Amino acid sequence: MNRDEIIPSIVISAHALARIAARQAHNDTPSAQWRVLSILERENGQRVGTLATAARTTQPGMTRLLGDLERTALVTRTADAGDSRATVVHITDAGLAALRGWRDEFRITLAPHFDDLDVVDWATLARAAEILTTHSRETLTTKEAGE
Repeated sequence: MNRDEIIPSIVISAHALARIAARQAHNDTPSAQWRVLSILERENGQRVGTLATAARTTQPGMTRLLGDLERTALVTRTADAGDSRATVVHITDAGLAALRGWRDEFRITLAPHFDDLDVVDWATLARAAEILTTHSRETLTTKEAGE
């Protein structure tokens, strides 16, 4: 594989693994829910528009999703102290627990797909995961969301 193919291959493979894990675990929760909770885990206290931009959805779609997440006590919404017209979203302890459970479920479901890896392969994946984590840090801003 040449250098130009590596990053796209990683992204496509990651999406495929997520679909495989969701299907095999019979997890029908929308991926947008996990995406929003993951964003809030990294940077809690985000405005709705900022979350919509980060999750690559519309603001009305995000508002609907947040209503579902709030009804299940995974997030809370409050008025922005600096602008009472805006809403700020926070992940709850239940949201963090649900996110951990989802990650555990995916780890357990996908583990058999990696049974044939040896110590060298695991070390390679560990290093790749460190690199990807470092290079996937997002800084969310209200400017990006047009707020």
